[in-house]
Amino acid sequence: MKKYSIAVFLGIMLLVSCGKKAKREMALKDEQIKQLQEQLDHLKNTETSLLDRLSDLSVINKAGAESINKSLESINQQYSFIENLTSKIQEKDSINLALVMNIKRSLADVNDSDVQVEVKGGVVYVSISDKMLFRSGSSTLTSQAQGVLGKLATIINDHQDLNILVEGHTDNVPINNECLLDNWDLSVKRATSVVRSLQEEYFVSPERMTAGGRSQYLPKADNDTASGRSENRRTEIIITPKLDQFFKLLETPKLAG
Repeated sequence: MKKYSIAVFLGIMLLVSCGKKAKREMALKDEQIKQLQEQLDHLKNTETSLLDRLSDLSVINKAGAESINKSLESINQQYSFIENLTSKIQEKDSINLALVMNIKRSLADVNDSDVQVEVKGGVVYVSISDKMLFRSGSSTLTSQAQGVLGKLATIINDHQDLNILVEGHTDNVPINNECLLDNWDLSVKRATSVVRSLQEEYFVSPERMTAGGRSQYLPKADNDTASGRSENRRTEIIITPKLDQFFKLLETPKLAG
């Protein structure tokens, strides 16, 4: 009986020992499972974060691409505008060059000191000395003037898309007589005489012309010398693009973005 009791007791003790060991192993396994679950949760969180960042990056890239496309469209439009403007300017320069050559050819028999033709600021200037057009202190055109104005009118009428500005200029010697108040008056009346002649005798459209006087205030040379004063007494016929066409040329297109 005692032997049996001891065997039973030892068996129970062995079972108890095995149970504790199993519990420890289970606890260890539970701890490992817990750690693995935490690692898995961490990986899941990391994956979600990466996906979110990737999504944000995709949005940013899309917005960036749209911005770049708009910038490229704007650059292309600006390039087209500049290219068109350059072409128009070259075309205008070519017209001015042809105009100058035609005027010089038609006035080949006129002394160069009396008529000067040049391009300044993109427009054609024809500067005619006062002795070619007027008697001293007078705004009445001479017969010699009619020949010069007739040749100019022929060329002007061949270019209907151009406007004409006629400016009278004087030296700084004061003038005051029964017909003229001062140099302002003389310069304006001389310009008006030229415009009226171009309209009435050579059929230049009056809508294309403007008459103005500059008096003594825009000299070409020094008024202290006789030769300088002679150079300053002149009438300038300025052939210009029509202003509406000029401003249209400078219009900038609406750019994208």
